[in-house]
Amino acid sequence: MENLTFEESLEKLEEIVNKLENGDVPLDDAIEEFKKAMDLVKICNDKLNTAEESIAKIVQENGEVIDFNVSE
Repeated sequence: MENLTFEESLEKLEEIVNKLENGDVPLDDAIEEFKKAMDLVKICNDKLNTAEESIAKIVQENGEVIDFNVSE
């Protein structure tokens, strides 16, 4: 599961959430799905932190603050 992209991890997480929200999952299966979801959350969080660190490094190397807001 570690080799998934952020988008793949997020998609799988959404699938699990939808399955659990449906409520037709036996308890043992729900627990397993919840464990998988927590692993996916960790993967997403790690990837976001890595991206944030990369952006911060780019900003530090350039000495400039870059506005990534493209909502014009």
